[in-house]
Amino acid sequence: MKSLIKRLIRRCGFDIRRYDPSTSEMAQLMTMFSGHGVNLVFDVGANIGQFGRSLRDAGYRGRIVSFEPLSSAREQLLRQSQSDQLWEVAPRGAIGSENGEIEIHIAGNSVSSSAMDMLAAHESAAPESAYIGSERTPLRRVDSIAGDYLRSDSVLFLKIDTQGYEEQVFAGTQGILDRIAGLQLELSLVPLYDGQRLFDDLVKQVAGAGFALWGLAPVFVDPQSGRLLQVDATFFRS
Repeated sequence: MKSLIKRLIRRCGFDIRRYDPSTSEMAQLMTMFSGHGVNLVFDVGANIGQFGRSLRDAGYRGRIVSFEPLSSAREQLLRQSQSDQLWEVAPRGAIGSENGEIEIHIAGNSVSSSAMDMLAAHESAAPESAYIGSERTPLRRVDSIAGDYLRSDSVLFLKIDTQGYEEQVFAGTQGILDRIAGLQLELSLVPLYDGQRLFDDLVKQVAGAGFALWGLAPVFVDPQSGRLLQVDATFFRS
């Protein structure tokens, strides 16, 4: 009977998995948070608040600070977080390796928006992600603004989902690197944005800063070929 139900559900395009660290990426992350005492999350590239909402739904009750550069996405993010006293939305701006200003390309699906030019491989796998406009926004290093949110007892987890701009965001953490207990980066296995660093290089860079790889979760799959294009890589101090 269980097999029949699963087959019927899968025919409708869904699946059911047991919620535990061996089968659920979010359950695994919550177990990691608990083991390391994480009580503050910097959500860089928050879009409309999907990651923050997932954390709350999974049971995380600590503080969240979300960073989003695009005006329209940030408006939705503010609505998503407005009833949550421990979820703060930072002033509009992008996070990178320097302080200044930057232009963000706006994707048709919003989540694929990036400071970098999109390559054909990405648009082919997700035609709805094609750029439809752009917007200039302030640019800040995370270590230049982290003091506004860090407390003496903060155990910080940094999530970076910036569509090819992860290297630059990580470069801007050097001044607070010793305050970061763990981090998650969305990493590409194939080039999807012009000039981006790929999985192998960034894993080595993060490992060189004293972090060990704790988890991998698929994020973006080419629906035509089945090839895995992007993963979320989670690290904690080694």
